[in-house]
Amino acid sequence: MGVMQALVSYVAVSGDQIRFVKAGGHRLAFLLRLPLILVAATTLPLSFQQLLSQLNYVHAQIISTLSASQLARAFERRHNFDLRRLLAGSERFLDSLSDLMDEDPSFLLGAVRCLPLPSDVRDTITQTIVQSCSKHKNLVFAVLVAENHIVALVGLKQYQLHHQDIHLIFNMVHASESFKTAESWTPICLPRFDSSGFLHAHVSYLAENCAACLLLLTIDRDMFFPLQECKRNITDRLRKHHCLEAIGKSLKAGGYGVSEVGVPALSHFVYKGRSTAQLTSPPLEAPYNTAEERERLLGLYHLLHHRMYHPECPLKILYFATDREILLGWHMAGFELYAAFEPLVTKETAVHAMTKLVQWIKKEENRLFIMNSVTL
Repeated sequence: MGVMQALVSYVAVSGDQIRFVKAGGHRLAFLLRLPLILVAATTLPLSFQQLLSQLNYVHAQIISTLSASQLARAFERRHNFDLRRLLAGSERFLDSLSDLMDEDPSFLLGAVRCLPLPSDVRDTITQTIVQSCSKHKNLVFAVLVAENHIVALVGLKQYQLHHQDIHLIFNMVHASESFKTAESWTPICLPRFDSSGFLHAHVSYLAENCAACLLLLTIDRDMFFPLQECKRNITDRLRKHHCLEAIGKSLKAGGYGVSEVGVPALSHFVYKGRSTAQLTSPPLEAPYNTAEERERLLGLYHLLHHRMYHPECPLKILYFATDREILLGWHMAGFELYAAFEPLVTKETAVHAMTKLVQWIKKEENRLFIMNSVTL
């Protein structure tokens, strides 16, 4: 770390700021978020902008644990403060975040996954949360998540949750096995919402045999027991309307298979709706059902994303062929779409298939996405 600080200081003397370094097969990206200096080093084919995006997530995770104000106070007292003291016990969140960024393209695209559900089921879940929570005036957000998917999101009218904050919520739940055994009351800072302070979260799984986890976020540190009762009411109503079964069924099925789309030779795709910052994709199937092939495909998506967002030559459409598949990226005003096809597909066929795929997503959007924001 001393070497990294020396590099930053050396460049700063000339009035400049170090951002990237290439050293052999390694790439280093620097992100200065004073008082912190964050550095990423990789041999993977990631662009510098993609590395910076990951460093921004790491910084957000640190702020989520400490808050920006607490971090600033620590370094005001001692400029050489050892941050590991404050982060002790929270390393699992950084480890978990790193794993998720390696595995999930939603971080690359800046979008959150929404659990596919029949629209009437999602409406029932959302209205149940509203009816159970609306009397609690200090409740800011109610978020129902399941295996890194949003099931339902309700908040006060004047507030919205940024996709980065939702990813931090996913990560907290993903990295905390203790939430499965008992209701918890935990502080969390959501940097895009308010980096200087904490919300208090009542966190609990709805049932022992259900992967859905409910987070009730409030500004009132004394609301544990009212929110505990609120959670019980929500669970009872959702169980009565068989919503827990619907959530479990969707998770077990992986949402939907690529064959359901009805596009021949389509192997996989990732779609982001830009207005909602929500993402959908089918589970990875053969030939991408091994860890090595999953990593390779995600690397190809990173390559498409980088080339299409290249600052000197941004692209609306990109056709890319390997010896194992055909890839196509398509950017329009309302969406980003990346798809993999079987290797013998022609460019014309792939473009036509992308059009059919977008039509299918549009037809199914009420099942695939949360289309309407609901307020408390």
